[in-house]
Amino acid sequence: MKKIEAIIKPFKLDEVREALSEIGVTGLTVTEVKGFGRQKGHTELYRGAEYVVDFLPKMKMELVVADAMVETTLDTIIKAARTGKIGDGKIFVSDVQQVIRIRTGETGEAAV
Repeated sequence: MKKIEAIIKPFKLDEVREALSEIGVTGLTVTEVKGFGRQKGHTELYRGAEYVVDFLPKMKMELVVADAMVETTLDTIIKAARTGKIGDGKIFVSDVQQVIRIRTGETGEAAV
């Protein structure tokens, strides 16, 4: 099993979630986060004063999938989240040692 963490633009969240649902991904966790990469923030004008916004709003999606679903899931996220502009985000993939469903006690892929 693999844990996939995707940092995406907020307005792409629904599109990515719907695309994942279509391929059979049943659960995910979403968190509102702030950060920056190559964008390094931007300047905004508020009431005549210019200020720098260092951290940009992003959405962090976390999901755990079976090894057989990893490539399909990654391709789906990339296609749905891509705008072609700087700041589209990043995806991190890591190994999951164990999963336990608290309610039933199921473990492994049955718990995902």
